[in-house]
Amino acid sequence: MSSTIVPETQTARDEADGGERKDPFLIALGERVRALRSRRGMTRKALAQATDVSERHLANLEYGVGNASILVLLQVTRALHCSFAELLGDVTTQSPEWLLLREMLETRDEATLRRVRVAVAEMLGTRAGEERTRPPRIALIGLRGAGKSTLGRMLAEDLDFPFVEMTREIEKTAGCSTSEILGLYGQNAYRRYERRALEEAVQIYPEAVIATAGGMVADLVSFNLLLGHCTTVWLQADPEDHMARVAAQGDTRPMAASAEAMEDLKSILAGRAAFYSKADLRIDTSAQPLLETFEILRAEVREALGMAA
Repeated sequence: MSSTIVPETQTARDEADGGERKDPFLIALGERVRALRSRRGMTRKALAQATDVSERHLANLEYGVGNASILVLLQVTRALHCSFAELLGDVTTQSPEWLLLREMLETRDEATLRRVRVAVAEMLGTRAGEERTRPPRIALIGLRGAGKSTLGRMLAEDLDFPFVEMTREIEKTAGCSTSEILGLYGQNAYRRYERRALEEAVQIYPEAVIATAGGMVADLVSFNLLLGHCTTVWLQADPEDHMARVAAQGDTRPMAASAEAMEDLKSILAGRAAFYSKADLRIDTSAQPLLETFEILRAEVREALGMAA
């Protein structure tokens, strides 16, 4: 059964709600749920299995149907002049300092927020101070099929660095295959193993080329660790190239069970793009053949590390 069970047109979606006008807050809530699901690379069917909630109910949630109790809570927040997060006990609302920080930052643009994040990381000692003092550890990020393994091996050989493929490191840490981790323990356990494997890689390898798993951006702790201790490169590709390359490897996770595989892939890309874009460098691997792509990657990495071309 397809994971996309709600009609595509707005008219059809309205009819699914009995023709009633949907509340803008519920529509926005549904959009955030879809965005979070996409960032984690989950189909609606997978989310239904993980939560023991029916696909139908999740579809209603994502398209802003029903959920009267949520609207009651929204009315309470308005009456109390507080945020929804504060009412629900979000950690960033639990002390005056958190609240003051939220107020200072909530209207800032992305560039300003990035500078604040980097400054805080430096102050807390979770990031090297100046870019030039960061160890020559390269991390390739992006969705599967972008070329991380192929280009990563080529780059590691050129730089004479160890090549670290995080998927293999995760399997070594867990003592079983990726499919077994996900099948037996679920995605949350996979992310824990991934975080542990990344922490070990950062400690062991002062110089390395690391090919990360595509969904690492879904775990903000791991992603912060990566941004703070590596020069990061986002390898981009057209959705068609992603799909073709992954299919050629005989692996279509997590799209294999979906009849709308391309739409799922595009949704995942859209959900993660804002996080991938935090990388220090960006290379389009669909724009030119492999060897030309490698030369561009090699030149940009060497320049970023202050190495001779």
